Formats: sequence, structure tokens, C-alpha cells
Amino acid sequence: MLELNPSLNRAALRARFNASGRLQIRDVLAPQSAEPIRQLLARETPWCIAWQAGSDGPHLVRNAEIKAMSQQEKAELARKLGAVAKDSYAFLYHSYPLVQAYLEKWNPGSPHDRLLEALNGDSFLGLLRDVTGMADIVKADGQATLYAPGNYLWPHSDEEPERGRRVAYVLNMTATEWAPHWGGYLNFFDEDWNITEAIRPLFNSLNLFAVPQWHSVSEVGPAAPIARFAVTGWGRDR
Repeated sequence: MLELNPSLNRAALRARFNASGRLQIRDVLAPQSAEPIRQLLARETPWCIAWQAGSDGPHLVRNAEIKAMSQQEKAELARKLGAVAKDSYAFLYHSYPLVQAYLEKWNPGSPHDRLLEALNGDSFLGLLRDVTGMADIVKADGQATLYAPGNYLWPHSDEEPERGRRVAYVLNMTATEWAPHWGGYLNFFDEDWNITEAIRPLFNSLNLFAVPQWHSVSEVGPAAPIARFAVTGWGRDR
């Protein structure tokens, strides 16, 4: 399900990663592998809503619950997210939690389950190890994500030593050529909160960055289409 592009120069990619602790690999999957994953995310995923507003959360609202929400309940959720203090952590995006769905048997044997298995296969984990030089990576977790207009992820570092996070990955599967004025960039910060790098979502690209690093996903603007699909997670040592 995750057939890698055989022409990837892993030595060159590792040199780039070592220089800054992050990189974007373009055309990471073979075309016959990338397009079915894009279609899976765009057409066959029962999206949940993931959100947190300060100390309220994190929350995951299942797809069936979303459909059952009244307009008043949706408005209350929007109010909570809009009232977050500037110094609080917050996020809002659509998610399908691959690990949770797999363990709780939401849809056994589904393409989403096979995708998680592929993320933990020798091919993908081998790429993570080769490019990062982190030979201790033994597993990958993951979730499918959709950032629709108004969705965002505020700055955070991903640091959770007890969970063994070594490197974060973002497998971008955008459904169209992503325009710069739509927002939704993966941003990295220095100690003064200057953006040192902003990476555009690009179909069939893999972003990798060592943990911890302060980063965010900028808010997707109102003009953007429903198109910023990705598979995200961490390569872990336990």
C-alpha cells in the first residue's frame, strides 16, 4: 500500500536531514501507490473532529456524533474554540485516528487498517531509519488528517519522552495544487517566534522533522477548498 519511489537517494536525503533536522521528500511514493491513498482520504474516510481549547480537551468527536449534533451544539463548539486565550494551546481539524480505529476494531480489515499496517512495515520504517539515522525507530503511529477552512494547529513541540517520539512525519496527499494564499502551511519557529521555515502542502510529499521542534499548522483560509489531506504521526522507539 506504501510502495516507495525506487529512485529516492537516501544518502542525499540523510545529508539534508542532518543539516537542519527536517526536510521534505517530494514524490516519495510510486504513483500507483500515492493516488489510491489520496482517494481513500478524499472519498472513503468517515472524518471525526479533533479539538482542544486551552485546558478543555483534547477531544475527538466521532463522525456519527457530528451528524447528530444540533446547530446549537455546533455553535457552542465554535464559541469555545473562538474564546481560547492567546497563551493557551488549541487545535481544530478533522481526523481519523488510525491506531484507535485499529485497536477498537471500528472497521476490521478496512483500507485504513491496511494503511496503518503499511506504516509499520519494513519499507516505510526502513525509510525513516535510513533518512534520519535513527536506527532505534521500531514503530509508527498515525492518523489521517483533513484541515478544512478555519482549521488550525497552534505551536507545540511534540515532545513526549514517555511515548518514545523520535521523528514526526507528514505524508501530504492534497487533492489539488495547494495555493500559498490558502494557509495551512507547516511552520517552524526560532526562540523569538520568528518563522524560520514554512512548508507548503504538496501531493505525494513526506515531511520529516526530529522531535522536539516548535511548529504549527497555520489556519486554513476561507477561500481554500476541502483539499488539505495528509497522514501524520511519529516514528517511535517504543
